[in-house]
Amino acid sequence: LMINAYQDERSQPVYCLIDKGRVMQSPFDGLTLLDYAINASLVLSNIALLKQDRAGILTFSNQIGQLLPADRRTGHMLRILELLYRQKTRFLETDYESLYASVRTHIRQRSLLLLFTNFETVNAMHRQLPYLRRLAKDHLLLVIFFENTELRSLLDQPATDTEQIYLKTIGEKLTFEKKQIVKELAQYGIQTILTAPQDLTANTVNKYLELKARGMI
Repeated sequence: LMINAYQDERSQPVYCLIDKGRVMQSPFDGLTLLDYAINASLVLSNIALLKQDRAGILTFSNQIGQLLPADRRTGHMLRILELLYRQKTRFLETDYESLYASVRTHIRQRSLLLLFTNFETVNAMHRQLPYLRRLAKDHLLLVIFFENTELRSLLDQPATDTEQIYLKTIGEKLTFEKKQIVKELAQYGIQTILTAPQDLTANTVNKYLELKARGMI
């Protein structure tokens, strides 16, 4: 009993917060960003359970979707799997105020929150920053968003005419904005992953393991 109590004390809640809003609709290699987030959440939850942490899921868009409280009992991975593969969305505008209210009400213990979302511009992030900062006050918040890989391939090509120069300039600005988002969130103690969609799962798992190794969760 003493050992079980000690393990429960060390066992940290790890929640995947999955944005099902419009920003997650962009397709990449036949999958939406939401598909990538669901797949990464599945793998990360499994790793968390193997590491004796408790895994939970919260989905949201214009309203809160589903909440599966963090747990590590037998059969919990199956519950996560069933919840994730039942997800449907109309890709509406995301409501971060509802997200914050739901987390404040339902996730009382300090937890690692992995927020799968996407910000294209600094302004888009600024609109949600008050809620992100509030989440980060009570929890360890990790904001995970996506590189625009099409822009990256555009930037790698030489510009040969005025239109390409114009597109390249826009691309450079948007790429800079993504990096700026990482810097600004870091100023508020918010961890980030900026990743290509195909690298999402590996980068998410590696970051989780890094945070555990550093004793942050």
